[in-house]
Amino acid sequence: MTATRPVSLRGAPGAPSSDRLVGVDVARALALLGMMAAHVGDVAETVDWSDPASWGAVVNGRSAALFAVLAGVSIGLVSGRSDPPGPPRIGRIRARLALRAVVVVVVGLLLMALGTPVYVVLPTYGALFLLALPVLRWRPWALLLLAAGCAVASAPVVIAILPVYADADMFGVQLGLVYPVVTFAAYVFVGLAVARMRPGGAVRQVVLLASGVVVATVAYVVGTVAAPVPADTTAAFPGVPFVPRGSDAGQVFAQVFLSPRDHSSSVVDVVGTAAVAVAVIALCRLLVDGRGPVVARVVFPLAAVGSMPLTVYALHLVVIAAWPDLPHGATTWWAFAVGAVVVAMAWRRFLGRGPLERVTALVAGAVPTEPGRASRPDATAAPR
Repeated sequence: MTATRPVSLRGAPGAPSSDRLVGVDVARALALLGMMAAHVGDVAETVDWSDPASWGAVVNGRSAALFAVLAGVSIGLVSGRSDPPGPPRIGRIRARLALRAVVVVVVGLLLMALGTPVYVVLPTYGALFLLALPVLRWRPWALLLLAAGCAVASAPVVIAILPVYADADMFGVQLGLVYPVVTFAAYVFVGLAVARMRPGGAVRQVVLLASGVVVATVAYVVGTVAAPVPADTTAAFPGVPFVPRGSDAGQVFAQVFLSPRDHSSSVVDVVGTAAVAVAVIALCRLLVDGRGPVVARVVFPLAAVGSMPLTVYALHLVVIAAWPDLPHGATTWWAFAVGAVVVAMAWRRFLGRGPLERVTALVAGAVPTEPGRASRPDATAAPR
């Protein structure tokens, strides 16, 4: 099989020449559209494969996980891909990533201040950039071991910090509880490991796709058998393990560590959603990267959305805040999805990088890529 090369957006309407991995942009667009569905699509709480009407619930938990795994991939792409540099250049890369993290956190706090009913992931997302800095030069196997450790520690850590949030309001619970840092760190380390793997062309993506499908299937089968999702989860809180009243010690252990419930922070939840994310990224790259300009044009609408994720994410929350009585349902989601594609395509065609991505690049550009040399804006497209 021929090697898979990065696909440029050259040839797509109005898109500048770039070495961006368009398949990654497409995967990022799917994550964004999935989160929009979870926020305004009125999808079911859980998936019942015997009921097609509930299948939209696959976006719950998995979209945010995909977004976080892609954060790790992005960090890997802007820090050397499979060959991260050594000192002193790696120090400048860390400084630039730290500045990007600050911008993301600030944007997240501003979006939280809008008071929407949506839990905002960006503060955790920014914190994850900082957590990744010490491990930028780790090998893939070490990063995967670290991710596994985070997956095992996820639920116990969440339970341990619960007392801190006893009196927290909507604003407070978004700072480390709904999107637990340890849980989402596992996703980032998985994504960074994927970015650090040696190029293997289409074969590499097939292996990642198959691995993701197998791991996710095994995880969810084990979880469904060992810790079925309780019939009534109305008291469950996102990011926190849920144990029904009257459970014995074995049932408590199973629900804490093996529950397949979305946003449960169990090992099964973290491993399953991370594996789904890896499979989605691999599939997007397999179908898009290296497939030529015709495919690049076909996927340009999604790639445009994925090339400005911070802007699109923020814009959809601004719309939700501006429309308090926004009706939820499939029609609303379609309106958001089409609106995001149209705005992103137009902006990409005429203005290039998204506005919040420009701000992030400008701030990160305070640290030069090389000593005594001004930073090129394109070096830190945020987030990639």
